[in-house]
Amino acid sequence: MDDIQTATDRERAARFTAFYARDHPRVSAFAHRRVGDRRTAEELTAEVFRIAWERTLGGEEVSTGWLFVTARNLLSNHHRATARLTELHRRITDELDRAPASGENSAVLETLERLPARHRDVLLLRYWDGLNASETAEVLGCSVPAVWVRLHRAREAFRGTHAPPAHLAREGSPEESS
Repeated sequence: MDDIQTATDRERAARFTAFYARDHPRVSAFAHRRVGDRRTAEELTAEVFRIAWERTLGGEEVSTGWLFVTARNLLSNHHRATARLTELHRRITDELDRAPASGENSAVLETLERLPARHRDVLLLRYWDGLNASETAEVLGCSVPAVWVRLHRAREAFRGTHAPPAHLAREGSPEESS
């Protein structure tokens, strides 16, 4: 014997299936016209209907208009992500086109690689990525005072591990000054 919840679930699933069959081609075409790539359009359409199904399971009614609003929002997110990725690729390409690292830069990079991750992370976030203390704290999941302590310890660990290239160490040595 079926209980009421099971019958309701079956009815909800049947309504959603009919809704999907009717509106999937329209939403897919809408997405395809805006991204120009069938595969990406299908992925976005699948996400629209996944969200619609979750809302349906939660007892909400989903309309055709709601599908198109959701598709438009997902398309906006997709375009922003694509723009960010394009900018990242451009920056990486610019970095790769620059002059090779000097001996000093190589020594710094090697030192960073030898540091424990906890020290390397705080140094990179602060100095490479240019985050301030509160932003670094947010990324690391700690307080701002903890960032300052971690940064102090990381600097000390870096100084203890870093050996400048031989030619730089000789240039700055007191023996040469005499």
